[in-house]
Amino acid sequence: MANQQRQERAPRHRRRWTAIAIVVLALFGAATARLFIWPDLEPIPRHVDAIIELAGSANDRRDRLALDLARDHRADFLVQSTTRTEAGTSTCLPAVTGVTILCFHADPATTRGEAQYIGAAAARYGWRSVVLVTTPDQAWRARLRTTRCFSGDVYSATAPLPPPSWLRQVPYQWAATVKALTVERSC
Repeated sequence: MANQQRQERAPRHRRRWTAIAIVVLALFGAATARLFIWPDLEPIPRHVDAIIELAGSANDRRDRLALDLARDHRADFLVQSTTRTEAGTSTCLPAVTGVTILCFHADPATTRGEAQYIGAAAARYGWRSVVLVTTPDQAWRARLRTTRCFSGDVYSATAPLPPPSWLRQVPYQWAATVKALTVERSC
């Protein structure tokens, strides 16, 4: 009799744990979609003080988006964060008439380092608003990091992320977001 009751409870426990696992996976999927695939972005105003292209792979079209915004005279400054391989080279964005071009290599070479540079440059140049040019997977976290170092308005413009990069970027962004929310909570 006791053995039969245990056998009847086992399927109920399995169904309960399966249902819990499905709910957890659905919530995780929804959070992933909202934070990293289709982030909620505010519309970019007609003019900001600086367009800041965050570092990323050369094939992600950030350069093109940043240059298009600058050529449309959306800011007086166009700033590019260079990658480790570009640092110390003459690689920077081409000149845009009427726009000051700046390049920097973040130290540390992370989104946090970029946010620290933005805060310092904003103080130096008197910026009150910036638009971050990045990819959808980084937009939410980059805004979070930047608002910790810069008290002005922060907007994001996203360039498409190449499909093969999604499998690598989503886990990376989850880990980096957890770190930003728990370990590195200051500028």
